[in-house]
Amino acid sequence: MATRVALIAHDHKKDDIVRLAGEYVDTLARCELIATGTTGSRIAEAHGLSVERMLSGPHGGDLQIGSQLAEGRVDMVIFLRDPMTPQPHEPDINALVRACDVHNVPCATNISTARMILDVLTLRLKHQI
Repeated sequence: MATRVALIAHDHKKDDIVRLAGEYVDTLARCELIATGTTGSRIAEAHGLSVERMLSGPHGGDLQIGSQLAEGRVDMVIFLRDPMTPQPHEPDINALVRACDVHNVPCATNISTARMILDVLTLRLKHQI
């Protein structure tokens, strides 16, 4: 069964997540990807990856991913958050990050942590650990 990775980014972080996906395109191509609306569209268009797209975050996409996570259908979350801009759906964001903690799902909220998680995933897929 393929590793299921959720990709989410606030507006000011969308360019960053598209670049990140490009750095790990070979790894991500071996995974099942889900993402919030615009983030998923941008990653799919930029890198030709197959991405299941949820609603945009403010319209419930974070909650849709959180629901799948609670059902055991998400293995890791990369959620590039913009800590400098208030988000109108902050409770949904907090609920998703909390769900990662409750269900022991790795969650990266910045580029450095995302790279560390994706590096480990790359090694695991290479060695089928």
